[in-house]
Amino acid sequence: MADVLTQAQIDEMLKSVAMGAEPVVTQKEEAKVKEYDFRAPKKFTKEQIKVLESIFENYARLLSSYLTGMLRLYSRVSLINIEEQRYNEFNNALPDYVAMGMVDLGIKNDEISETDVIIQVSNAITFTMIDRLLGGKGEYQDINRDFTEIEITIMTDVLRSFAMLLQEPWSTHIDLEPRLIGVETNSRVVQTIGHEDTVIIVALEVEINSQKSIISVCIPAIDLDEIMGKFIPRYSRSDRKTNAARDKERRDNIMTGISTTDLEVKAVLGQINLDLYEVLTLQVNDVIPLDKKITENIDVLVGDRLWCNGKLGTYNNKKAIMVENFTEN
Repeated sequence: MADVLTQAQIDEMLKSVAMGAEPVVTQKEEAKVKEYDFRAPKKFTKEQIKVLESIFENYARLLSSYLTGMLRLYSRVSLINIEEQRYNEFNNALPDYVAMGMVDLGIKNDEISETDVIIQVSNAITFTMIDRLLGGKGEYQDINRDFTEIEITIMTDVLRSFAMLLQEPWSTHIDLEPRLIGVETNSRVVQTIGHEDTVIIVALEVEINSQKSIISVCIPAIDLDEIMGKFIPRYSRSDRKTNAARDKERRDNIMTGISTTDLEVKAVLGQINLDLYEVLTLQVNDVIPLDKKITENIDVLVGDRLWCNGKLGTYNNKKAIMVENFTEN
């Protein structure tokens, strides 16, 4: 809805018009333009992103059940975004101290190279879980500090469970046995992914104790592209086969429905134009010459459309036409 002008603004505009000045219209909101980095073009199609959305929506539901059971608190996890960006952009946005689990997907396919992903848990969630697991209410004070050995041990078990939960959502597409291979608490020293490499960042919103924060899953784009290349074409071919079968079934149903439709079939011996006077004066035994010779084929019409032609003859003592040619139309 447009902004409502106050009386003072209306008076000011009327005064400007009376003085001969044109009223100035200001545009408060500029058009939103999203920058595109041509040095790092997008690698994934909408179809591939939709597959990832389906996978991580299932993963979010599994995390919700796991966190609720572990913490004995209502926990809700939902997928909010899947974004393609450079790893240094993701890493620079992280605090110095944060819990990051290094996960080997353990893909059971020799044609796919080893793939490591990063599960990053925000400090708000991390300290909430630690306090709750140590008998507290799930509250925390200082989150901008390094972790103690006990806290790292607790988060190692939690991140190990996070990693194992990745197996089920991916199972409908590819076989894997994810396992936690390490935990890092300093985001600046992680070397598993190059700083200029393109990655897919899956952002999951976690709500615990009415407080919301983020769990991120970082997947190298080159490895993910290799993985999805193994099952996306297979599903595409399956979809095409399914669509072809549906089209054939649809055509068969249509043909079955119209196969009993009554159509008028006419054999046209010939044509001629007569004056009205000649028609009115026709008598028995009068001969009307046609525009065709007796040896020529006669036309066969289905409805008003010329369908074929053939020879006039008899069959079982009835007039009949032997079809010789079909028209091309």
